[in-house]
Amino acid sequence: MIEKYINKIHNGDCLELFKNIPDNSVDVTFADPPFNLKKNYSSYKDSLEFQEYLDWCEMWISEMVRVTKSTGSIFLHNIPKWLTYYATYLNKFANFKHWISWDAATAPMGKSLQPAHYGILFYTKEANGTKIYELRYPHKRDRKQGYLWKDYGGKKDQLHPFGPLVSDVWTDIHRIKHNTKRDPHPCQLPIHLMDRLILMTTDENDIILDPFSGTGTTAISAKRLGRKYIGFELDKKYVEISRQKLERTLPNFKLGESWVSFYLNDIVTIRNNDWNNLAKYFSIPNPLRNIDFERVKLIDKKLIPKEPDIEKDVLGNESEITEKPSKYKWEENYRD
Repeated sequence: MIEKYINKIHNGDCLELFKNIPDNSVDVTFADPPFNLKKNYSSYKDSLEFQEYLDWCEMWISEMVRVTKSTGSIFLHNIPKWLTYYATYLNKFANFKHWISWDAATAPMGKSLQPAHYGILFYTKEANGTKIYELRYPHKRDRKQGYLWKDYGGKKDQLHPFGPLVSDVWTDIHRIKHNTKRDPHPCQLPIHLMDRLILMTTDENDIILDPFSGTGTTAISAKRLGRKYIGFELDKKYVEISRQKLERTLPNFKLGESWVSFYLNDIVTIRNNDWNNLAKYFSIPNPLRNIDFERVKLIDKKLIPKEPDIEKDVLGNESEITEKPSKYKWEENYRD
């Protein structure tokens, strides 16, 4: 039954579309829902009463848990305010792994601490047996001199050549700030953030489901990493943008036999257990202590896949959709 939904973006209300997905059939579910902050989307406004919003969230969260496999993972992205409520609900039905803090400053909110991160709740369907891989990212360096930020003293010979293990605080992935990189969507996640989640919890040909697909970020990340995807999206304009972008996306984010995440002509995330296969593609400082001021570099930059040239406003001249959403049919993806 699920086969006809795989590798497609489906237009409609996620609560209705979830009914077509069998129990325990998806490897990873990821949701980045509307934040209920009165943002204007293409066909509705992101504004519900407090309890109405939470009641709606509980419905799609329960569906995410239902369709996720026993070996699978569940991710929820939102501002901390709503994640505290999500966690209270999820704790009844799934197993908490991490609160990932994504360092991405937001607008000031009056007499309060400056909001400086979004959260990603990481839950697993079962307490044991979940598919999870350790990841690594490049060493952080001074932008001008190129030296390591952290002083490792006499331990530089013991450093991993590529970089440290990824923690639950992500400071190396930034929000999309340039309009040339954005779709006509009020909130859009960087694709390499999704790459990291997918590399951490899936294998080739696994299925990732996103009930708020927006303009296709999760699906594009899944496809270019050799995974399968299912997307639900309420807004017809965003569905069409997603489909056009996916037509130009290739499953080519690979180095040798290992799937990796590329960004700005460099590799930004690898699996720890893939390093032995990947090391031959890099120039590594010798002696290794020189890593303090010498970067590990790809020997051949031609190995980096070229991303398709996709215009940001594919449907900029389309007429507005006039169909009014019903009570819960407003989940038009807060993001890409």
